[in-house]
Amino acid sequence: MDDISPQLRDFILFCAQRRSPEWPAIYDEMTRVAGGRLFQGLGYKDLKQLGLSFSLSGMEKTIQLVKEVTSPNHH
Repeated sequence: MDDISPQLRDFILFCAQRRSPEWPAIYDEMTRVAGGRLFQGLGYKDLKQLGLSFSLSGMEKTIQLVKEVTSPNHH
């Protein structure tokens, strides 16, 4: 999963710093930030194009993505 776009990585880290990197708190924050376009104007559609899904069917991939980006040994 090293093909995460820098913009998507920054979005996840932005949300983790605002609230918590723990699931489900970070999911709530990501939906809040996306809904209000609070990070570089990115909304749900933009994030989906970058590879981040908020749908139930994509939840497992989203959880893995968040874990990878926020894990201490990723940086």
